[in-house]
Amino acid sequence: MTTIQLFVTCLVDSFFPETGEALVNIFQRLGIDVDFAREQTCCGQPQFNAGLRKDARAIAEHTIKVFENAAGDIVTPSGSCAHHFRHNFLELFEGDSVWLPRAKAISARTYEFTEYLVDKLGVTDLGAKWDGMLTYHPSCHTLRGINVDKQPRALLQNVHGATLVELPHAEECCGFGGVMSVEHPELSAEWLKRKISNLESTQSPTLVVTDAGCLMHIAGGLNRQKKNQRVLHIAEILNHV
Repeated sequence: MTTIQLFVTCLVDSFFPETGEALVNIFQRLGIDVDFAREQTCCGQPQFNAGLRKDARAIAEHTIKVFENAAGDIVTPSGSCAHHFRHNFLELFEGDSVWLPRAKAISARTYEFTEYLVDKLGVTDLGAKWDGMLTYHPSCHTLRGINVDKQPRALLQNVHGATLVELPHAEECCGFGGVMSVEHPELSAEWLKRKISNLESTQSPTLVVTDAGCLMHIAGGLNRQKKNQRVLHIAEILNHV
């Protein structure tokens, strides 16, 4: 049996465990065993983005140690974490003859969830069912950081019973941007308002995302504005059979 390593991310682990459970259910239906290394922590992306490279490197070293002896590809329900593994790890260990090869080995095994389904497994139809409209927000790191866009769209187009409508200005950031939302809260709030306005224009009651950061940010904005729309990770949609 094929085995994958689940890097669940700190946001999913802390706030959206149902996303992790959905991902595990999907892989089990596909006959794939999911291993979860309990020693895993945050990937260190917040520290990296804040310029705390020493702290980010320490976390990266720990992550590499956790996964380098674990069998199978590493799959994460977060394009931003996948981007960190693939690109920022290599920057952190640039010129290091000991750690750079280890970082490259981890990087080569890491996939965002929808990318793994479509590109590695060749799966675009999971038999998912949804009654109603869906619209999709492409998270920044997923879209621009690792160039994953057609994969989640292909999966959503094969959700039976769903009507997929295009989100206006979909490629615009939702305003989360990791530490950007903390360092520039006024800009973050304005981008969030625009994203929610664009969501409302679709008349879709459900917004689908691939990253828990966007999920938390947009859902929080909808709640504060007392809107009825909801935000779901794509794994939860694809697990609806």
